Amino acid sequence: MGRSGPGRIIALVVSLGITLAVSGLLYYWFREAAFLGNDYQSTFEPASENAEKVHSVYVLVFWLAGAVFVGVMALTLAFSLMFREQEGAEAVQTHGNSRLEILWTFIPVVIVVAMAVPTFDAIVQIEGDAPDNALEVTVVGHQWWFEFRYGDEGIVTATDLHIPVDRAVHLSLLSGNYQADGSFIDNDVIHSFWVPRLMGKKDIMPGHENHLWFTPTETGTFLGQCAEFCGLSHAKMRFRVIVQTQEDYDAWVAQQQTNPADPTDEQLLAGQQAFSSAGCIGCHTINGVSQGLVGPNLTYVGERSTLAGGWLDNTPAQMEAWIRKPSSVKPGSHMPDGLVDNLSQDQVDALVAYLQSLR
Repeated sequence: MGRSGPGRIIALVVSLGITLAVSGLLYYWFREAAFLGNDYQSTFEPASENAEKVHSVYVLVFWLAGAVFVGVMALTLAFSLMFREQEGAEAVQTHGNSRLEILWTFIPVVIVVAMAVPTFDAIVQIEGDAPDNALEVTVVGHQWWFEFRYGDEGIVTATDLHIPVDRAVHLSLLSGNYQADGSFIDNDVIHSFWVPRLMGKKDIMPGHENHLWFTPTETGTFLGQCAEFCGLSHAKMRFRVIVQTQEDYDAWVAQQQTNPADPTDEQLLAGQQAFSSAGCIGCHTINGVSQGLVGPNLTYVGERSTLAGGWLDNTPAQMEAWIRKPSSVKPGSHMPDGLVDNLSQDQVDALVAYLQSLR
């Protein structure tokens, strides 16, 4: 036997209030935990047009799912209170209700359609062709660092991707290594390129060129990371996207297109010599000094924000630790240990000072 009319209303109000309070607390926790600023990777503060499209779908699905959650939980609590077992009450067998069955079949269909239409619309826009004036950059995934090649500008760099604000950027995604003759060998593994505040993730597949594009809408530094397990140091395969004003970006391009000034300081000259004697010239490029292609281009490594594929801050102490024993920093690193074992401490200090001066 059910409760009287006022009792049912009170039960419904109480259950609905409890459900809304719990939902509000969950939303607040989820929102605050997910957005922690630029030092963390979050999709809750989109900073590009495409990321905003993805975020708008997230928001729609969240509120629709929230409405379903609140409705189901409120009815469950209300019915639990209204029709709970009572002493002396007689059990009643109720047959199905065709109208209700049609209604709760129709409602999920409407919800699914409401989610599907904007989802497909966002996919079509994001996966379409980039605008004709988009900046062209080739991203090459390595174990465990990202290389960035600006074809039109003739720039090759690593870890920090510089781009201008309010201009579309088209990324071609490859996994492997470029050779001295300009050919490409797809001899690396699967990676995934993701900057949560700027774009959705996209896999980088050996033997297949993938593409993505986006238009950043605000300046700043945005964290990215490989999002596909790719080996021992997968979690340490990070990078940064530095979105600049057009003026600052043009200045960066002009600098990158020049060779670093020849060192005149005695310590820096000794560091340049140590760069050669330690064998670094065989793997790394410094424009005007060496043409190695195995490791990251170091032409202006001193101005980068991080080292070791985005894992270490770019400081003299961290650089020395990375040079002395890469395997202790990134297990499985292709950069061998012991490169500077034959150098004195003064020579190592000079090498670090020389690399830090490349800015």
